[in-house]
Amino acid sequence: MKARHRFLSLLIFAAAAAVLAAAVSVYLTWEKAIAPTVPPVPSSFDRQLVLHGSRVAALGDCAVCHTAPGGKPYAGGLPLATPFGTIYTTNITPDTETGIGSWSLEAFTRAMRRGISRDGHQLYPAFPYVHYTRMSDGDIAAAYAFLMQRDPVVSKAPDNALIFPLNFRPLVAFWNVLFLREGPEARDASRDDKWNRGRELVNGLGHCAACHTPLNPIGGEQWGKAFDGGVVDGWEAPSLNTLTASPHPWTKSQLIAYLRTGMSSQHSAAAGPMLPVTQELATVPEEDVDAIATYLLSLQKPRIRDVMPPDHAGADKTSIQRGAVLFSAACAACHGENSPMQSLGERPSLATSSTVNAATPRNTVQMMLEGVQWQGEREVRYMPPFKHLLNDRQVADIANYLRATYTDQPPWKDVVQTAAEIRKGDQSR
Repeated sequence: MKARHRFLSLLIFAAAAAVLAAAVSVYLTWEKAIAPTVPPVPSSFDRQLVLHGSRVAALGDCAVCHTAPGGKPYAGGLPLATPFGTIYTTNITPDTETGIGSWSLEAFTRAMRRGISRDGHQLYPAFPYVHYTRMSDGDIAAAYAFLMQRDPVVSKAPDNALIFPLNFRPLVAFWNVLFLREGPEARDASRDDKWNRGRELVNGLGHCAACHTPLNPIGGEQWGKAFDGGVVDGWEAPSLNTLTASPHPWTKSQLIAYLRTGMSSQHSAAAGPMLPVTQELATVPEEDVDAIATYLLSLQKPRIRDVMPPDHAGADKTSIQRGAVLFSAACAACHGENSPMQSLGERPSLATSSTVNAATPRNTVQMMLEGVQWQGEREVRYMPPFKHLLNDRQVADIANYLRATYTDQPPWKDVVQTAAEIRKGDQSR
């Protein structure tokens, strides 16, 4: 009799726990729809507000993520590769059927602050609302005004291709409990206006940590490792808190020049996902980039000096010799010490290159495979891709040669394997 009573008690407790869990799930995942509106008349927005919105959109890289290759600006459809599958960016033009034309400012603000669409469904955090939530109300309103003045484009993004169960959107609500801290950061009264503006841009609108912080297994930024570096689209997003601790420390003027032009003659040229970011930053007032650089340089960790000099005993001398021959044939015309391109003074020296001095060979390999796209009159910054001309072994040989010849850093390991995995589309190694 006692056993039966115990079983019934356990059954009631389990049922109550299930009901409570269901109630919590409904509470966390249910969001009401915000009624659709008629698209605002473009002339209803103040011209200065729209101009400020263009600045906000550039600082937030809106066009970079919401424009597919060959597509219309802001019409979405760009594939974002994640460890969980592919997410396609949405149309944020004022089209009422496939874009945000029926969204009120209230609906737009909720999406920016909390990652909730107008109809109430959860947005995936590939859209960096965990950072945009820190934007001011004024910046959000300006971005809305700017986007509502774009040309409406009928363009529906392809369906996302995510693994189960992450293709079940309500699960994002539980992710938000862990990682979303809603609302702007309070001003730090102990710091000046430039520093506070830089923090607002870096942590909020610019969402720098989204790329430059390692992610945990469920796609959240790892606590305690902000700006320690990450991997985006197969490229290494380097640490932003060791800029002054690198073999060739960054100065503020160098960092500003790089962010505004995509080039630092003392460090590197922007490529991969960072190139369009610098192209957007070139359009904003220099005071914004100055503030970003000011804040980033305040985050620097002290340099840890090596007790022992780098060990080059493990270097593959045969690979380096092969790399020297390949470099002379394929690279020296632009990167050789006395080449015409080097004499212009813009192209970074390989000896001070952040890419060649990096802890991993990832970006050196990526640069050889993908190159740097043509930028019109800025031809000195162009580098052709070699992915169809060099095999993985040849890429590794050149990388090993560069590392041994132009740096005093220890040799990289597994460069051939890195090249092979990058070539086949691995995003995480």
